[in-house]
Amino acid sequence: QVQLVESGGGLVQPGGSLRLSCAASGSIFSIMGWYRQAPGKEREMVALITSRGTNYADSVKGRFTISRAENTVYLQMNSLKPEDTAVYFCYATGATANYWGQGTQVTVSS
Repeated sequence: QVQLVESGGGLVQPGGSLRLSCAASGSIFSIMGWYRQAPGKEREMVALITSRGTNYADSVKGRFTISRAENTVYLQMNSLKPEDTAVYFCYATGATANYWGQGTQVTVSS
C-alpha cells in the first residue's frame, strides 16, 4: 500500500519561509516532487527531483528548493508571496503508477 504523508503547511506573512515534508512508503519512487493548486486555477508543477537533478517552475526559481532523503521529499520555500497561496500536493512516480498526497494548505498573507 503506497502512502504519501505531507506536513508543514500553514499561514505565513509575505517574505516568510515554510518547509514542507512528504514521507512516502510502499514502493520505489523514481520521481518525487510538489504540485500546487490555487482556488479557481489548475494544478501546476512546482518542483520535481529525480536521480538526474531538479526542475522548478519559473515562478519559484531562486526562492524554493527541493531535496530528498530516501523516500522523504522536502520543499523549502523562502521569500513567500501571496501568489504562492495554494494547496500543495506531494507527488511520486512509483513502479507502476503515479501517486498523490492529500494536500497541505499554504497561505501567505499579512
